[in-house]
Amino acid sequence: MRLILLGPPGAGKGTQAKLLSQQFNIPHISTGDILRDEVRENSQLGRRVAEFVKIGELVPDDIAVEVVMHRLAKSDAAGGFILDGFPRTFKQAEELNKALRQLNISIDLIIYFETSLEVSIRRLSGRRVCKGCGANFHLTNMPPKREGICDFCGGELFLRDDDKEETVKKRLAIYQKQTAGLIDYYKKSGVLRKVSGDSEANRLNARLLKMFARQNPAVLPK
Repeated sequence: MRLILLGPPGAGKGTQAKLLSQQFNIPHISTGDILRDEVRENSQLGRRVAEFVKIGELVPDDIAVEVVMHRLAKSDAAGGFILDGFPRTFKQAEELNKALRQLNISIDLIIYFETSLEVSIRRLSGRRVCKGCGANFHLTNMPPKREGICDFCGGELFLRDDDKEETVKKRLAIYQKQTAGLIDYYKKSGVLRKVSGDSEANRLNARLLKMFARQNPAVLPK
């Protein structure tokens, strides 16, 4: 399976990507996760990324494309992959298409998570991340056993700058401006499908599995 998951921040793409990655034994490729790793490591790329994160801006196309192409070249992506939230712009989509054509790879499905503003803000502003191991929690959906403390390493949980409500609203506005038209672009491909990102995670996952089975009856989780 080769999938692209599209939708605004807080749409639940990451949750579904993790579930599907386990179910189909294919890598979950999130530009956000890769870039945050670079920031934590304080690499040259990470320092460039941090400047945009602090002001709630999306990372420029050239950086995002560079990161994704490098990841797709790894051996574990040869049998399939899930692109989480990439591409975000026409330029990224065009560059991705060029790279995939060169590798003779086609995308099986592009899933667009339609999500309300209210749900996106609630999900993102409730997220907490461990300073020690990077584990993710949510105050409502997946709270830690002890308030402010990571269940796994005992590290301190914090609210990322890009998950603060004001920054979230700015991110969503930028998303609508830069990415909304991408849906029309991908409609021409014939493999775009829409689902409700407002749905509960397990229910949405079940719907996605049924969708894949209709698309290709031979496709079953490994």
